[in-house]
Amino acid sequence: MAESGFKGKSMKVVAMDVAEGLISVNPLFLKKFDKDMIKELFEFLNKALISTRNEKIDLANQASVRTRNMKLQRLHNSMIIIRNIAREKRFPL
Repeated sequence: MAESGFKGKSMKVVAMDVAEGLISVNPLFLKKFDKDMIKELFEFLNKALISTRNEKIDLANQASVRTRNMKLQRLHNSMIIIRNIAREKRFPL
């Protein structure tokens, strides 16, 4: 049975940490996760991606635009890595 989190954190918090750049998702990081945890992390990364896209920002403020784009990039790259790991291990997301 899969735990609901990673090191005492919920997957929602892990997804937000990925967006902020505090956690880097890579194959070594995902080695500690079982299939259910990877699926749950993927779902929360997707939710964080949608919520980041829906945030209202001032387009004249370049710093906020850059911060938002970096969050989107981190989340998107993490989701690509998880998709590739799932394909290698042959389980659907």
